Amino acid sequence: MSRRLAQGFDRDVERHPRGPVEAVVALGANLGDRAETMTAAITDLARVPLVDAVRVSEPIESVAMKPEGPDAAAPAYLNAVAILTTRLAPSVLLGYLHAIEQRHGRVRSAARSANEAGWEDRTLDLDLIAYGDVVSDDPRLVLPHPRAAARDFVLGPWLTVDPDAVLPGAGRVDEILRRLGEAGPR
Repeated sequence: MSRRLAQGFDRDVERHPRGPVEAVVALGANLGDRAETMTAAITDLARVPLVDAVRVSEPIESVAMKPEGPDAAAPAYLNAVAILTTRLAPSVLLGYLHAIEQRHGRVRSAARSANEAGWEDRTLDLDLIAYGDVVSDDPRLVLPHPRAAARDFVLGPWLTVDPDAVLPGAGRVDEILRRLGEAGPR
């Protein structure tokens, strides 16, 4: 079973390196007991097969984002970033992330790829931000996450866990975050 998990599906093995990889997962919640849900989700991440280590940022609070921009009237989000050292294929890891979301009451309004933003409130959101230096435009597995470079609530916590972080195709996370700050609040 471990071999299949490490290889993934649909030739996923060709898109990721062999051996342990650092995968960046953004966690967010704005419904229910956000802190309790995120703590439980982090425990769940550590229990995923072929995940060898989990490093997690301190949570931060952020305003909900909607298509029109920040929505201060919506419940605020609690956000964090986890870096997983894993031997799972990226597609398999994504499947585990979705299963953890469901276990914590996440209801998706529609099936969509990471290229399509979802704006609903949620008990738990787990986004696969990066998987090593893998770049994929497959609609089932877009890597890195297409909106990661515009999300200070992802980039800031990520830097606290990995000060030398690099977002594939976009550059050093500290520089991306600096440019976002110069552009104004997000």
